[in-house]
Amino acid sequence: MIPSINDVDILFADAEIVVVNKAADLLSVPGIGEEKQDCIWRRVQQRFPTAKTVHRLDYPTSGVMVLALTAESHRHISIQFQERQTHKVYQAVVAGRLETQSGMVDQPLRCDWDNRPRQMIDHQQGKSAQTHWQVLEQLDDATRIELKPITGRSHQLRVHMQYLGHPILGDRFYASPEQVARSSRMLLHAQDLSFSHPVSEEMLNFTVATPF
Repeated sequence: MIPSINDVDILFADAEIVVVNKAADLLSVPGIGEEKQDCIWRRVQQRFPTAKTVHRLDYPTSGVMVLALTAESHRHISIQFQERQTHKVYQAVVAGRLETQSGMVDQPLRCDWDNRPRQMIDHQQGKSAQTHWQVLEQLDDATRIELKPITGRSHQLRVHMQYLGHPILGDRFYASPEQVARSSRMLLHAQDLSFSHPVSEEMLNFTVATPF
């Protein structure tokens, strides 16, 4: 039995959209197999049967997600994501100390077919991917950073931080065993999401404080 989403995790709901806070280590959409049917989409559907996913967060990533409740709203918001009209801000804790205060990673990504669902940098076949980053706080052999993805490739933030030599702590795909062991969850959180309401076209912004 798939549980319904908790009231505390519903940030906003009207006739067109529902905005939620996805927990870490929860799928965005169903996976293959009976044991992978529990996901944020199905939990939202318990309360909002017409809910459709517009975008996804990785299984270990927590934070803000929007789902559409009508076909027209789904189309409207999907276009905003495709045309990069949404604004997303993430927070992460990465291994080690970055030498500069900010920068941008511009490295193309594609699926690592031999190790799916992992992604990899590939300058021949990869799709363009850019991530702005900024140091927020220096920690003990770690750094708290803010991440602003320009593109929305799968695992983009995780691979780009690995590329810098500072994998996200707790990342079972891209960090070393020692870096994974430093956290019980991956320390990546979708903190802010801004987009235009599909009917009123009012710019909406939703924030969930980083839980780590």
